[in-house]
Amino acid sequence: MNKIKMKKLHSILTIAAALVVSVVPVAANLSAHHSFSVFNMELDATITGTVKHVDWTNPHIWIWIDVENEEGGVDTWGLEGMSPNYLARRGWTKDTLAVGDEITATIRPMKDGLHGGMFMSTTLADGTRLTMGGATR
Repeated sequence: MNKIKMKKLHSILTIAAALVVSVVPVAANLSAHHSFSVFNMELDATITGTVKHVDWTNPHIWIWIDVENEEGGVDTWGLEGMSPNYLARRGWTKDTLAVGDEITATIRPMKDGLHGGMFMSTTLADGTRLTMGGATR
């Protein structure tokens, strides 16, 4: 091979190596973002409480619920849902759950026992069933 071809090959390999080095960490972060490893995916739990706040934000909504504990106090539970875009295409709005709504939610609880989990479903007082797949009557 002549010097020009060697320099060209070296440049291509250098660029390829730089791309691999920059893409691998990004791919790892993206897969970590969608990991369910913090939730016990083999267990459905039920909690009952009052909606304290709903964060209708990307990348996932958060539903904050005040749940009475065994000591007579209140624990605030954080429940992660799907993205606002995903839910909006399935009939949800930012006002679907309102502050003060009494709900019983089915969740996938945190593995570490903290007060939180992945929101799966609930039924509102008017009979509307809400799931991460959408609102249904």
